[in-house]
Amino acid sequence: MRPLDYFLTSLVTLLLVVEPFGLAQIFIGARASMPAAEQRGVASRAATIAFGILAGAALFGEPLLRALGITLAAFRIAGGLLLFSIASQMVLGVRVAREARAAQIALDAHPDDPAAFPLAIPLMAGPGAIAATLLLSGRAQGAPLLLALLVAAIAAVAAVCLFVCLMAPRIERALGASGGVVLAKLLGVLLAALAVQYVIDGVRAALA
Repeated sequence: MRPLDYFLTSLVTLLLVVEPFGLAQIFIGARASMPAAEQRGVASRAATIAFGILAGAALFGEPLLRALGITLAAFRIAGGLLLFSIASQMVLGVRVAREARAAQIALDAHPDDPAAFPLAIPLMAGPGAIAATLLLSGRAQGAPLLLALLVAAIAAVAAVCLFVCLMAPRIERALGASGGVVLAKLLGVLLAALAVQYVIDGVRAALA
């Protein structure tokens, strides 16, 4: 795979899974009682923590799978099924409502600093994002250039998440309730197709 193609695939995959624009409404609730400077600090810390988690998965995930005796083909199938489950929730409108409820519970428990939980984990770097990162890392096959491009894609996604958090009120007004629902469903369909492709690739590798 050409480096540019790999970078674009990684970037699009992670954007679909993380769905940064879905953070806008949740961040508005998280920052309600915070001054502007503190809001920027929380958003920056959340994006940094999420970047660290996903970058760690990119660099050390494949060796960990090998140590556990899990083949890349098996993980492609399992990861594809997990991503398909997330995609179906996006299409059906279940994911946003569930994440909003979970985030509110977490905010009630940790009102002072929601950066690590729930913003970084699980909203920015949840199980789906980690699984997608591991799948992309496996496709790199240990090539240093491709792994560096994957980390760059993760950094770009973290930057988009930071931008969305900082611009949350404007983004929510621009999208509106219906716009956010339509966007989530469209991204869900694209993610479902990508998940099926991962399962197909895993089955082919297992049969070979």
